[in-house]
Amino acid sequence: MLELRPNCERCDRDLPPDSTEAMICSFECTFCMTCVTGPLEGRCPNCGGELARRPRRAADQLARFPASTTRVRAKA
Repeated sequence: MLELRPNCERCDRDLPPDSTEAMICSFECTFCMTCVTGPLEGRCPNCGGELARRPRRAADQLARFPASTTRVRAKA
């Protein structure tokens, strides 16, 4: 199950679970659309993988399986 991380690992922008701006790689590294289409050029800086839109969890399922609250920052 996806963690639905709460922020962009590059700029620390909030990305709530229902955000259409959240992008992830296959390891769930999470970035905002602005960073992905700009400086990251569509690639995860951690693994080099493709970044794709993060799926949104249905509200009833989000209540049962809440999103992560742990903020992650990219490695410097």
